[in-house]
Amino acid sequence: MSRTVILAAAISLALAACSGKESTPVSDTQTPAAQQPADASTNPLLSASTLPFQAPPFDRIKDSDYLPAFNEGMKQHLAEVRKIADNAEPATFDNTIEALERSGETLDRVSRVFFGLVQADTNEARQKIQEEVAPKLAEHQDEISLDPKLFARIKTIYDQRASLGLDPVQTRLVERDYQEFVRAGAQLSDADKASLRKLNVEETTLATKFHTRLVAATAAAAVVVDDKARLAGLSEEEINTAAADAKARNLDGKFLLPLQNTTQQPVLASLSDRDQRAAVLKASETRAERGDGNDTRETVQRLAQLRAQKAKLLGFENYAAYSLADQMAKTPAAAMKLLTDTVPAATSKARGEITEMQKVIDAQKGGFQLAASDWDFYAEQVRKAQYDLDESQIKPYFELDNVLQNGVFYAATQLYGYGITFKPRTDIPTYHPVMKVYEVFDKDGTSLALFYTDYFKRDSKSGGAWMDVFVEQNGLTGAKPVVYNVCNFTKPAAGQPALLSFDDVTTMFHEFGHALHGMFSNVKYPSIAGTSTSRDFVEFPSQFNEHWALDPKVFANYAKNYKTGEPMPQALVDKILKARTFNQGYATTEYLSAALLDLAWHTQPADAKLQDVAPFEAAALKKFKVDLPQVPPRYRTTYFDHIWGGGYSAGYYAYFWAEVLDHDSFEWFKEHGGLKPENGQVFRDKILSRGNSVELADLYREFRGKDPSVEPLLVNRGLK
Repeated sequence: MSRTVILAAAISLALAACSGKESTPVSDTQTPAAQQPADASTNPLLSASTLPFQAPPFDRIKDSDYLPAFNEGMKQHLAEVRKIADNAEPATFDNTIEALERSGETLDRVSRVFFGLVQADTNEARQKIQEEVAPKLAEHQDEISLDPKLFARIKTIYDQRASLGLDPVQTRLVERDYQEFVRAGAQLSDADKASLRKLNVEETTLATKFHTRLVAATAAAAVVVDDKARLAGLSEEEINTAAADAKARNLDGKFLLPLQNTTQQPVLASLSDRDQRAAVLKASETRAERGDGNDTRETVQRLAQLRAQKAKLLGFENYAAYSLADQMAKTPAAAMKLLTDTVPAATSKARGEITEMQKVIDAQKGGFQLAASDWDFYAEQVRKAQYDLDESQIKPYFELDNVLQNGVFYAATQLYGYGITFKPRTDIPTYHPVMKVYEVFDKDGTSLALFYTDYFKRDSKSGGAWMDVFVEQNGLTGAKPVVYNVCNFTKPAAGQPALLSFDDVTTMFHEFGHALHGMFSNVKYPSIAGTSTSRDFVEFPSQFNEHWALDPKVFANYAKNYKTGEPMPQALVDKILKARTFNQGYATTEYLSAALLDLAWHTQPADAKLQDVAPFEAAALKKFKVDLPQVPPRYRTTYFDHIWGGGYSAGYYAYFWAEVLDHDSFEWFKEHGGLKPENGQVFRDKILSRGNSVELADLYREFRGKDPSVEPLLVNRGLK
């Protein structure tokens, strides 16, 4: 797809933040942003950055710069596109397709910086800008995608593509552009285009409203605890952090347990007070259902309805059919089959896990049946009993910076040619002082990319973890990628080390897999470079990279005690390996529940009435046979920001689809000797460097030599 289309996709994905709220004053309040003129001499977003790699000059950017830059960027972009559409010369690849790739440079720059910042470090001013600019961007995108003269030129090239002497990548780009414009409504009547424009603006407005409300709701639902005794089970460091978080909100003498984006919360594994556990889970599940200004239920109802109406207008049975038509899955039926085929094994394993935990409760004469809020607490006890594995035993061996340097970076160095190196850069400005920046060098010593890390949770940051780019790799201009990873690890108390759980370690490897996909990109056209692939492919490289966290050579290099430097004892390593499939019934079922819930919402017909959220959700979970009361969905409807506020509507299944690819591809590595630079080079050349420049199913087959098998996934999850 052209840059005009990729901009909309990037903006949509950037809106997929999950929680967080700014707690510091807005720093730039001198002049309302909307009133300031677009002045390239004073607005750093209106010209290319002079920093290395064109890195954003965060030390110079003010909140008041964004709206003028957006307005100027849209103005410039429309002028550039109008020049392409009005060109009197016959349409060619160069004067139409490539010209579109080169258009929108200013808008692309401000969009990437702003939406990256509003997701990772928001404040009231940025939220207001987001609410104002989102519908403008939707209108801007429609102005381009629904332009009949522009589409006529694209269609001419598409129809003649076989006779134009195009290379395979150019042909791919032409076909993608044509398909994206058709999907955007280019072939509709004028009346239907007008209807589509209204639906697009409303959808963007509601998605932004959903996200803004959820950010506030998640922060407001943090659990305040008055009595330290109710925190029994937490470590002293965790209690100190809870006290510091409360103090930061002027709740001196109390304790604050912030919520993460998912249903289950990390503290539930440790809290021994059952009532406190129940209170935490209730706060999580009802965060956006309190009947206040942050309630998301009406927004969700209308979003589902209008998406179905939009799909019908574009000729599809439902929104999922529209959304999946350009994904690897192609149809909702294919995505649903992968999920539902796994349900029996997942729920059977989950029920077995329930039985094991109930035995522990009964042995302790608890006198109650296991509830969802009890799961993590008793799962941890079962893990200790069955595997003699305690999370507190593990964490001292996973100090954050050591995991990054001697684990994540080391694996990349070993796998990709014994030469990928990382040099800290302290001269590159960041948007927050806790961030670090590294220059990445290729094995021949040339600069490859910049890489930013932003690892600790804060109120101004959305929940979850993600990767994105401030600058996309661009073969037309020679631009090199500026990549960042964002996570939500617990920030330690002052003077204490940042110790990670093994799940956190896996998250670091996962997000760095995305980063490698962006950094290794070697594609001429930016709209099909890097991670600009389908949702059900983009998670493949990241999930694949998780495997190296437990590779014996890599693990031995980073799993060392932060105090003594001693490696993790082999007995403890063996326990981790043995426990890999522990609790996978729960983990798989909670994921399947959320993914199937997403598809249920997005397979409604256009004439469906507004759905009452709670009954609809209950009926959907029952229909798909994932209605285990002890295993709630990973995300419930009202705080499922992946599908309402971002780019994963009808697409949450993608993680599972990509997991099939990742486990199948790791089988190839095992067949060829594992962690070897020769293998890494093949993976880099055939997968990581090629973006979306080849049909993705063909790209995978070219690497693997066959279609992927689901068997390795089932074995890895202990479901077979």
